[in-house]
Amino acid sequence: MVKRPRRLRTTAALRTMVAEATIRPEQLLAPFFVVPGSHEVQPIAALPGVARYSVDRLLGQLERALALGVRSVMLFGVVPNDLKTPGGEAAAAADSPVAQAIRAARAAFGNDLVITSDVCLCAYTDHGHCGLLHPTARGVVIDNDLSLAGLAAMALAHAEAGADLVAPSDMMDGRVAAIRQALDAQGFTEVGILSYAVKYASAFYGPFREAAGSAPQGVSSRYNGMIPPTDRQTYQLDPRNAREARREAALDEAEGADLLMVKPALPYLDIIAAVRAQTTLPVAAYQVSGEYAMLKAAAAAGACAEPAAVAESLLSIRRAGADIIISYYTLEALSQGWLE
Repeated sequence: MVKRPRRLRTTAALRTMVAEATIRPEQLLAPFFVVPGSHEVQPIAALPGVARYSVDRLLGQLERALALGVRSVMLFGVVPNDLKTPGGEAAAAADSPVAQAIRAARAAFGNDLVITSDVCLCAYTDHGHCGLLHPTARGVVIDNDLSLAGLAAMALAHAEAGADLVAPSDMMDGRVAAIRQALDAQGFTEVGILSYAVKYASAFYGPFREAAGSAPQGVSSRYNGMIPPTDRQTYQLDPRNAREARREAALDEAEGADLLMVKPALPYLDIIAAVRAQTTLPVAAYQVSGEYAMLKAAAAAGACAEPAAVAESLLSIRRAGADIIISYYTLEALSQGWLE
């Protein structure tokens, strides 16, 4: 007997019937940048088609997302430099852009929208690191344990505003446990933690750091010119390591994470598959700013057909095992029918 796999590729209907990986709008999570003020729509040069929004303008984007079938969003705060401090205190302010956006979105859309907030200090510190600095005999270092209280306070402020999920992206050891303890102590036992469990020290974050104003500055006002690390390699994962990723994911699950994330997505499809294989928790993957910008640039140069390339890249992430995909393409891909 001749085996003919092509029989199941004969028509579009047959191909759809046997498709192994599909993408529904509910599986996509749309990220948004929130700024202070009103009537603000600030295009981001490094991310064509993406902008920062004040809360009043953001609500229209959230309404659009819901109309397209998207049920989940993630909010990133952006503050002016005069609010940035060595300790990043503005991150936990009750009137921060993210806290205001959460309250407004909850009032406007109730429980129809899953509201997730990014929890990290990098956009609120004057040095741009995800944790706090501490001088030692070996120089200024990012102090893991000193950073946990500030991260927990930020998560608590977002929970008080009405977030469904808080998403720590800092990669400090023990921060999931610290956040879980802080939330539970204040009665927020139903607020979940979407942990950036596996976040690599990647070259693909550049456009995001421009968008959020969160690049490491190599200086802080507190230490009289002493220079902290100019990159995040002491706390984000080494791209050479895979077993370490599984360990990080297991630790965050043990500390109480409700969902696990791998970031970036496309360069780490093997890691998504490995994390999926070891956990029963939902797994998310972040198609990060550099991946988005790379596809945009390739399409602009005529190197690929954007609709097909975007669909293929998102399907590869799903095929690797991600239950949820965070992508700047979410609204464009759905509104243009690229995933149909």
